[in-house]
Amino acid sequence: MGKPFNFDRPIIGVTGSAGKTTTKEMIAAILKGRWKIFKTKGNRNSFLSTRRNKARINASHRAIVLEFGMKRRGQIAKHCKIIQPNIGVITSVGSAHAGNFRDGIVGVARVKSELIKNMHPQGILLINKDDENSKLLKLSSFKGTMISIGSKDPSSDYFASEIVLHRNGIKFKVHFPNGSCGNFYIPVYGEHNVNNALFAIAIADFLGFTISEIERGLKYFQKAKRRLNVYRVKENVMIIDDSYSANPEAMKRAIDVLVQLGNGKKVAVLGNMMELGIYSVDGHRDVGRYLTDRNIDFLYTFGDHAKYIGTGAIGAGFPLERVYHFTSRSQLNKHLAKQLQSNTTFLVKGSHSMRMNSTRKYLLKIGKGKKRLP
Repeated sequence: MGKPFNFDRPIIGVTGSAGKTTTKEMIAAILKGRWKIFKTKGNRNSFLSTRRNKARINASHRAIVLEFGMKRRGQIAKHCKIIQPNIGVITSVGSAHAGNFRDGIVGVARVKSELIKNMHPQGILLINKDDENSKLLKLSSFKGTMISIGSKDPSSDYFASEIVLHRNGIKFKVHFPNGSCGNFYIPVYGEHNVNNALFAIAIADFLGFTISEIERGLKYFQKAKRRLNVYRVKENVMIIDDSYSANPEAMKRAIDVLVQLGNGKKVAVLGNMMELGIYSVDGHRDVGRYLTDRNIDFLYTFGDHAKYIGTGAIGAGFPLERVYHFTSRSQLNKHLAKQLQSNTTFLVKGSHSMRMNSTRKYLLKIGKGKKRLP
């Protein structure tokens, strides 16, 4: 796709309820193959971090890739006033932080739309056509070029098909707007990450990168720690660590990965999802209902809010005797140790403050220490 306006360098702002950091890192992985770039470090995505980033950017940076986080109204607008993007990405509109707004998901969409209003008026905006809530974004006033990505709707400008698990990651085909196709691999699990990759592919294609350059950048993309990292223990035991953050949409995607990767017994270990506000009970129950018909064998919940995942699951028909709730980590870990048997896959997930990675470390220590698993 040709560039519809002139700019000295691409300034890419990435926001959304899920997938911001992964999308930002995928974009950066491709662009740095040709250019010197500046990117947001880790997930330091507050507007205060953006202010510090502005002081670090210099003329040698050929492209800038920034992650814009928000908790309340006006924060994305602040990001844009500090550094105005000419390419904007809204990965999704979900229930993360919905409790901070009286009108829930509509309020989240309104705040995400601050990127549309405050980015370069003739810039490039990328949206997720698979995300139903993205239809709530205020797109009508945008005068620039809009690009859609998706893996469900073939009318998406960049459409992914033939998605399959392959060697510690995913392979898929992408159909480009000009009719060409490319085959890609990303070294990370979760079909939702295909859409994250599509954003990176679309931006790189717009900027003139070849399919081979894009493929190479994604192939060597380094995923962040505690985001669907898979640990394999002897005798076909796997531990999926997705403990960095959590919201209802991310929980569901992680459950999908557990089902796709798991052989034999599947155990979901889920902690509190924080910052859902008045939607906390409904959000946790929704996750419980979602996992009920997903072939999960045991559900363990940890934390005061997470108990509603269990009540949601039981209410939807999940066997009561296979649901366990804990507020003591030591008791949780001891009980999980009994499940540490051959041909078992664990998913460990929760909000960052729940420190669910300590449970992952415990399972790894126990699993590697036993001479033989039962």
